[in-house]
Amino acid sequence: VQLQALGGGLGQAGGSLRLSCAASGQTFSTYVMAWFRQAPGKEREFVAAITSSGGGTTYADSVKGRFTISRDNAKNTLYLQMNSLKPEDTAVYYCAARKWKIASVPWQYDSWGQGTQVIVSS
Repeated sequence: VQLQALGGGLGQAGGSLRLSCAASGQTFSTYVMAWFRQAPGKEREFVAAITSSGGGTTYADSVKGRFTISRDNAKNTLYLQMNSLKPEDTAVYYCAARKWKIASVPWQYDSWGQGTQVIVSS
C-alpha cells in the first residue's frame, strides 16, 4: 500500500490541526494503520494506531485525550485530529501500515508515508 500524509502546518498552543493520510494500491481496509512522529534529534515515536475495521484504537500516553485517530475505509483515508496542541507536539508526522495486529514500534510497520511537518508555536 502506498501512503501520502497531508495536512501538516503551523498551529498554536491550545489549537487544533487535522492530518490525513491517503492510501492507494492494495486494500486499505485490511491494514492496521498508525501515526508516528519524529522531532529533531529524537527517535521516531509512536503516536496512535487503529485496527483495520476502525473498531479499536490505542494511543501514546503523551497524546491520550488530545489526539484522535480515525479512518474512512470507503475513502482509503486515515486521520489524526490533534487538539490542545503543545509545543512538544512539534515533529514530522508519519502514517504507517501493517497487517494483522496493532503495534507500537516503527520496525513492525511495512509501509510508510513521506511525512508531514507539524510546528506548534507557544
